Amino acid sequence: KELKKLAREGCWAASRALRAQVYHHLIQQVTCRLVTPDALVYRDVASRLFGKLSVSSHPLPEFLEGCSMPTYCLNLEGVSALKKILICVGNLFPDITYSPILPSLVALLLHYSEDEAQCFENISRLIASNAPHTSYIDQSFLAHQASCMTFGDLANKHCPAAHKLIASTSENVFEVYSEWLSWLFHDLPFNYAIRVFDVYLLEGQKVLYRIALALLKQYRLSVTSAELEGTDIKADLQAFVQNIAEHMTVNKLLERAFGIRLFSRKEIWLLQMANRKALMERGITMVQSSNGRPPLHRQSFHLAVDMQNFSSSTVTAQEMRIIWSWIPERFSLFPPLLLFCTSEDGCSLQRFYTCCEGYEPTVLLIKTTEGEVCGAFLSSDWSERKKSGATSGFFGTGECFVFTVRPNTERYEWVFIKKPELAKAVPRSRQRSPSPSPMALFSSSLDGRSTSSNHLTVPTPQRKGRLSPFLAIRHFLLPSKTASMFMAGSQEGIIIGGGGGQALSLDANLLWGHTEHCETFDNPPLCQENFKVQLLEVWGFQ
Repeated sequence: KELKKLAREGCWAASRALRAQVYHHLIQQVTCRLVTPDALVYRDVASRLFGKLSVSSHPLPEFLEGCSMPTYCLNLEGVSALKKILICVGNLFPDITYSPILPSLVALLLHYSEDEAQCFENISRLIASNAPHTSYIDQSFLAHQASCMTFGDLANKHCPAAHKLIASTSENVFEVYSEWLSWLFHDLPFNYAIRVFDVYLLEGQKVLYRIALALLKQYRLSVTSAELEGTDIKADLQAFVQNIAEHMTVNKLLERAFGIRLFSRKEIWLLQMANRKALMERGITMVQSSNGRPPLHRQSFHLAVDMQNFSSSTVTAQEMRIIWSWIPERFSLFPPLLLFCTSEDGCSLQRFYTCCEGYEPTVLLIKTTEGEVCGAFLSSDWSERKKSGATSGFFGTGECFVFTVRPNTERYEWVFIKKPELAKAVPRSRQRSPSPSPMALFSSSLDGRSTSSNHLTVPTPQRKGRLSPFLAIRHFLLPSKTASMFMAGSQEGIIIGGGGGQALSLDANLLWGHTEHCETFDNPPLCQENFKVQLLEVWGFQ
């Protein structure tokens, strides 16, 4: 803790010798694979590779094709050393297939290394780190893309104003977010980048997410939507980061970054793994094509809802694009697929379940007879309701959210996303027992009264070999169970959001509904409190 405090305050920024000593000491503490090449190996390989030849006669490793090479004020000798180290990394780490961040890290480290060999040994330790739930350097296109998606998810949650601005002015939101590492280790001036490096060595990749989020928040404060009309937002953001000194000092940037309340490192790691899995399902692999280029650019497989071919009776294509921009990155890779619609499938709850089971997640859209439109993003399969016995309890994860589309567009997320410090991580030894069912709520909720005696049935443990879901409530010790009631279903109807009321409840005929404030999403009523359904749609992901 003391070291973290010193790093965040820039304690060793004043002395080059002190920083060099600290870097070497910190990196030697990193746990890494048993056989990790060191300074001796470097001297041996470098003399064999380069001998008396100049470094320029050697091509750079394939994994750097198309990557920029920031030199951070290194002189000609320094640039030559940078290239030699990268060529040796390519030689000794054949598994690295894509790593755009590597040249910047080597260039920064070179400034604080005794010689090339020490710099190589230290970067090798970061590459070979095997600490649990933490990583320093992405080493494949798959890992890099998953990190970019994870940043997109975090920006969506922690910088809603900036996210909304980018989603409304940019054709491809992901393309903007895929530059997040370049902001830190390419665009930031040296005296900012090196302070980022100080905290990164101590705290790993999570700290990079924090600082990029702080840059995004500051960018949002410095522009207006009118100014961005017709602007290339990607280039605009890059220019903003390059000129960051006009907007804030490096101390202020770090202070803002550490003021952002993120979930635990393990929780972010779970999100990263889920994003990797989704990319693999889309055919993105660890290995690149033979020419060293990434096999696919996100643009070719990332869906902005197809404006021409999208058709819904509840929302316009533009409204669906906004809803899609709120959805976790790993799902918005897939186009929307209509699963159920009351105008075609009838007003039957049984038919609703039959059409929706087997799909996870889903988007529920409701248009009322008054023309209001609201809905919910539901992270779990509706078949989960059967798992806690005949009378079903609440299920779902903290990725669920409710929203309004008309007359106003607004999203309401799980309360703990805004206040993660209230939800402490669960110790491994802690056991949980299921609670009684909430379905007795139906009788009172649909006539406009609510009950505060909501209970929570904890979801069953995941199947063997399956990753625990991101934001599963079993990961947290929650101060109040009533603030984690995401979705529930029975023969009498469905409920979304519980605790002191229900965000949405619908009867068995899917005709009448009720909406009110609930503790889980801390939402106002999503439309007129007692409403009649004109049309209900459920969308899945192809």
